[in-house]
Amino acid sequence: MADTETLTENPAGTPAEPSAAPDFSGWSCPLPLRDHPRVVMGHGGGGALSAELVAGVFAPAYGGRTLAGLADSAVLELGGARLAFSTDSYVVRPLFFPGGSIGDLAVNGTVNDLAMSGARPAYLSCGFILEEGVEMAVVDRVARALGAAARAAGVEVVTGDTKVVEAGRGDGVYLNTAGIGLVPAGVDIRPQRAVPGDVVIVSGDIGLHGVAIMSVREGLEFGVAIESDCAALGGLVEAMLAVTPDLHVLRDPTRGGLGAALNEIAAAAGVGVVVDERAVPVPPEVANACAVLGLDPMYVANEGKLVAFVPRAEADAVLAAVRAHPLGAGAAVIGECVAEHPGTVVARTAFGGTRVVDLPMGEQLPRIC
Repeated sequence: MADTETLTENPAGTPAEPSAAPDFSGWSCPLPLRDHPRVVMGHGGGGALSAELVAGVFAPAYGGRTLAGLADSAVLELGGARLAFSTDSYVVRPLFFPGGSIGDLAVNGTVNDLAMSGARPAYLSCGFILEEGVEMAVVDRVARALGAAARAAGVEVVTGDTKVVEAGRGDGVYLNTAGIGLVPAGVDIRPQRAVPGDVVIVSGDIGLHGVAIMSVREGLEFGVAIESDCAALGGLVEAMLAVTPDLHVLRDPTRGGLGAALNEIAAAAGVGVVVDERAVPVPPEVANACAVLGLDPMYVANEGKLVAFVPRAEADAVLAAVRAHPLGAGAAVIGECVAEHPGTVVARTAFGGTRVVDLPMGEQLPRIC
């Protein structure tokens, strides 16, 4: 449920000429009224408005104790097995971007949601929502990318659906994937398990996906090629579990970025989180792009990173295992869990001060997944 996304109709008109100035107006949602009578883009941004939509509309309507946990995937008992189950929808624009495509996102995003419960992802469903008039070559390219990503992640697409909407009422291709996987015995990973003393680890450089999408969407150049970090994290999680099954929390900081993920965990567990801002791995190209555009890297989306809350006694061994994996070479300890200021994330700045890292209201960069 934390992955609710907002869909918008494709506006009429032709793409801007390459020489046209970038349109900055859609990069940040204006601050909406909290009692807004209509859906706004911020409701799909992974921040405070998304949380309010889930808590105020969906959770009361659906009910159920499992849903109330609001993890990346639900862990269910069925026939003597523990299954993780998750679903997500993808409306990214453009469909193809440096480092991946909507097909890669559709697989890796759902696989990663399952992995964040410690599950071994196994099977996916896939629904295509196609706009009338989209080139069949584009659909074929997306499908091939999706199939290749599934094979690379070690999962199988076993069922699906196709719908077509009228021209002008879609954006070429939207995708939905759902997935299931097995949770090993003795593994209990969920946001409510964070406790004071836990060490916070991030698996590598943050902000790459959001900046890559922004650069190609708006035709911006930052002096160096920036590629999305889109990747399936199941193998990385298995390497961590091989060190200890007692990982307390895992989260992939997608929409809303690392800042939103830390806030969600702090609120769910009723603990405080202290982050050393200097320890957060922000690559220079992301830092430079964010400085130019007035963005905070803590809130920029990722699609191939995880944040882990690990018992202090296991932290060194887990960090070594993450760094030994190809997807975790840049891993770092960025902070700790504390008893003070429950539900609040605080960052120690490079200047020796502190700042509160709030849950973002909406999303700095809409339509990034």
